Parts: sequence; structure tokens; C-alpha cells
Amino acid sequence: MTRARLDGDELIARRRLAAEPGRVWAAFTTPAGIAAFWGGAHAWVPPESVTVDLRPDGEFALDTHAPTGAIRRLRFVYVRLVAPHELVFDEPVTGLRTTVTITPAAGGSDLTVHQRRLPPELRTTQAADGLTSILDALAAHLQH
Repeated sequence: MTRARLDGDELIARRRLAAEPGRVWAAFTTPAGIAAFWGGAHAWVPPESVTVDLRPDGEFALDTHAPTGAIRRLRFVYVRLVAPHELVFDEPVTGLRTTVTITPAAGGSDLTVHQRRLPPELRTTQAADGLTSILDALAAHLQH
């Protein structure tokens, strides 16, 4: 079960995953992995829309397709990569910084997603629910 907590301009979510750190890392750093879970329950991501340049100052980008038909391009810049344990990336428009920490645990991995510098429109229960949905989709993807 994913647990998410809002604290001012920060959102922190934690989840135990039944997959070793290398598989979790691959889900966050490959086009097929990102497409498999990023939209959560509220959107889908076509695999061909995902680009990954996995290096500091490299980017990854994807298109989210909402049920309404709206398409939104998301773009992120990698800050730090410590395979397979830590991934830090920024969203350049808002300045939002996301740190993904993957720690070995009994039966898989413990995952923490820590978002800092949330813009005011993302300091909501809906944003926390969205992140929870994405991590639930990640857990389902990793079970296959």
C-alpha cells in the first residue's frame, strides 16, 4: 500500500515493492518502464512518446493522455543518478524537484518518492492521490 503525505511544499510517498532495486530502477529509467506506470489511474502514456537521455543534465519526456482526450507533454531534467538506488530530477517549468530512493528490503525494495518545491496548485490532496495512483500502477507493473 502506498502512503503519501503532504507537508507544506513537499509531498512524500512510500511503498514496499515486490521487486529488487534493479527492476524498480529500470521501471523509472527506460521508456517501456515509464510508459507502463506513469499515468497511474488518471492517464495513459504511449510508449513511443517516452524519450530518455539517462545522464546528469539529460532529459526524459513523455505524453500523458487523459480520458477527456487532453494530451500533456511532461519534461524532466536529471540532476543525479546513482544506479540502482537514487534518481533525482527537476521539472524545469515549475522547479519541482523529485528524489526517488530505492532501498533493498526483504522480498523486494522500499521506494520513497520525495517531491520538493511543489507549486501551490500541486499542494493538494488530489496531487497526493495522483502520486499514490502512479506508485500503485508501478507496483502492479512490477508484479508481471
